[in-house]
Amino acid sequence: MESWLRILFLFGCLFPAFVECRIRRYNFNVMMKTTTRLCSSKPIATVNGKFPGPTIYAREGDTVLVNVVNHAKYNVSIHWHGIRQLRSGWSDGPAYITQCPIQPGQNYVYNFTITGQRGTLFWHAHILWLRATMHGALVILPKLRVPYPFPKPDHEAVIILAEWWKSDTEAVINQAIKSGLAPNVSDAHTINGHPGTISNCPSQGGYTLSVDPGKSYMLRVINAALNEELFFKIAGHKMTVVEVDATYVKPFKTDTIIIAPGQTTNVIVTADQGSGKYMVAASPFMDAPIAVDNVTATATLHYSGTLASSITTLTSTPPKNATPVANNFVDSLRSLNSKKYPAKVPKNVDHSLFFTVGLGVNPCPTCKQGNGSRVVASINNVTFTMPTVALLQAHFFGIKGVYTTDFPPNPPFKFNYTGTLPTNLATISGTKVYRLPYNATVQLVLQDTGIISPENHPIHLHGFNFFAVGKGVGNFNPKTDPNNFNLVDPVERNTIGVPSGGWVAIRFRADNPGVWFMHCHLEIHTTWGLKMAFLVDNGKGPNESLLPPPKDLPKC
Repeated sequence: MESWLRILFLFGCLFPAFVECRIRRYNFNVMMKTTTRLCSSKPIATVNGKFPGPTIYAREGDTVLVNVVNHAKYNVSIHWHGIRQLRSGWSDGPAYITQCPIQPGQNYVYNFTITGQRGTLFWHAHILWLRATMHGALVILPKLRVPYPFPKPDHEAVIILAEWWKSDTEAVINQAIKSGLAPNVSDAHTINGHPGTISNCPSQGGYTLSVDPGKSYMLRVINAALNEELFFKIAGHKMTVVEVDATYVKPFKTDTIIIAPGQTTNVIVTADQGSGKYMVAASPFMDAPIAVDNVTATATLHYSGTLASSITTLTSTPPKNATPVANNFVDSLRSLNSKKYPAKVPKNVDHSLFFTVGLGVNPCPTCKQGNGSRVVASINNVTFTMPTVALLQAHFFGIKGVYTTDFPPNPPFKFNYTGTLPTNLATISGTKVYRLPYNATVQLVLQDTGIISPENHPIHLHGFNFFAVGKGVGNFNPKTDPNNFNLVDPVERNTIGVPSGGWVAIRFRADNPGVWFMHCHLEIHTTWGLKMAFLVDNGKGPNESLLPPPKDLPKC
């Protein structure tokens, strides 16, 4: 069915007299569906009964209307990850940040216009751990008659990487919260919903991408995993990277990409091997002493005319702690910065912020497995407390007592962040936001800490793209490190990895009024409290204010 929708969409955009091209309407029915993987079945939360969920197709400039009807037993909300949501924060999706969740039996129409964006993004549930199985691609094609800034590929395919637990993921996180300890890691990784060949489950198949010799294919790679960064490789083939997070980059070739949860990467692969079957692999990256799912997901690149019984050409995956491989990829990313697609990096900074991101330990008398303590996470030592009224509603309607605007611009106490640990590992809790005037320019340095363990944190900012102007290992030095910032063609993203035991610096312009969530896209860290929000005030111009909420906005 999805392929027919895509054909109709493309037909309509080629022949707009037949099909209206500006409004895209989708129906998302959230439902439980019993699904079998790894020779084991369980009910999972899905959209339209699919895992992964349906792909949304649109063009730059289109308005997208998605009617989400909740037939499941859980409260639900859906985030359109990477969509700017200019003045339309009511459709951003994070539960209790921009909306109350959609309760069972209720519905909500997400309504947003795609302004100045084209490329690969994705959508996912943004409540509990439901995004483990509730996610799908969001493909934004360029405007009609606007070419790609690279040779147009002959074909394209969506590749969604994810994780699979044999257990109910809600039970997994609930047990972890009860114990105060980390949750069980997943049982497998998946490529387009399938783990591939698994030794203890011979019937478990994998995804196959069929290719014709000599043709080029743009793969829209999405990491929808809950908690793990992944390497992605194709045996015998190089990949040309042309885009990340729906922004064009200077093309470069590689045999391995690194992609964190919340990130997307478009690569072009040419079927230049003539014939055969080639392994596609997704394997974990973790350069800290933290448990991960070590099972490699596999799929097959299958040349037309090759017998199914042919031997598959294999590839070796990088060691899970292959930091140099990851750094080589990340350091190769540069904005295209062409005349048509300039990198508008803020040169002057109105707000210079320094946020530590990491873990902590707080008392928990009921956490027997954790010996009376629980692992938490924080930004600037603030473990975020989720409100019971959506922050955006509280802001718009002036509801008092929901949040405070005293989120600290710097760590409340300084220590050797990547060295000697402080004696007190406790955090404070609160629903704190950082307030920004409209159009202010922001430089934010995100510093990993070594509390419990250093770790790479993929930080996602809602409502904005930002430029990654610098990164380094150890502690950020405000006197010398800015001298090495790239203010010419830094990569533009919506999700950035804070290096394990290091820092990253980003810049953005606060030109989108509303309340915008920022959090680690490792779901366990979000659960533990590694999250905060920016409150951006209205501007003074006619198009610089948050629009009123829609009449069907869900109620808490």
